Amino acid sequence: MVDAPKKNGSLGQSEADQDEAHDGRRREFLYLAAGGFAAIGAGAALWPFIDSMNPSGDVLALASTEVDISSIELGQAITVKWRGKPVFIRRRTPDEIEAAENASLDDLIDPQADADRVQRPEWLILVGVCTHLGCVPVGQKATEVRGDFGGWFCPCHGSHYDTSGRIRKGPAPLNLDVPAYTFIDDTTLRIG
Repeated sequence: MVDAPKKNGSLGQSEADQDEAHDGRRREFLYLAAGGFAAIGAGAALWPFIDSMNPSGDVLALASTEVDISSIELGQAITVKWRGKPVFIRRRTPDEIEAAENASLDDLIDPQADADRVQRPEWLILVGVCTHLGCVPVGQKATEVRGDFGGWFCPCHGSHYDTSGRIRKGPAPLNLDVPAYTFIDDTTLRIG
């Protein structure tokens, strides 16, 4: 019997090497594809969480607000909403200005001069949130209780603020906040 001619041994190894190389390339592709899908899946799963940290549309819309102050009479106060918080705008009387300017800094819980809290003595602009527990003090209307110092009174826990929005009596640790604001002209105020 005649033996069939044997194939070159190197050709046999070459096919094995080729199969092994093919398997290696296939394995690398599968690793890359699986890693890519995992990265896309992780990004898709995390996106709602990351997106929730962005400010909402209403907050972005109220980053600044303009207020017409031309109709506010001497001694009158109005409340506007800015960034979801009430902002008190009071056109102070000469007596209120004098009381605020003459208060002794030694008597204040959170010492701050009136001149550091206003741009124009006649106009007082404050965030109307009590610094104790976040209540909204009363005193915006002439008929409401304004506390022992003629400013605002927080009936929830008894904090009294003066005509400059400074804490004078009660548990609140800090003065009412003064937001960033500018006078665009004599009749328009921009808050924020």
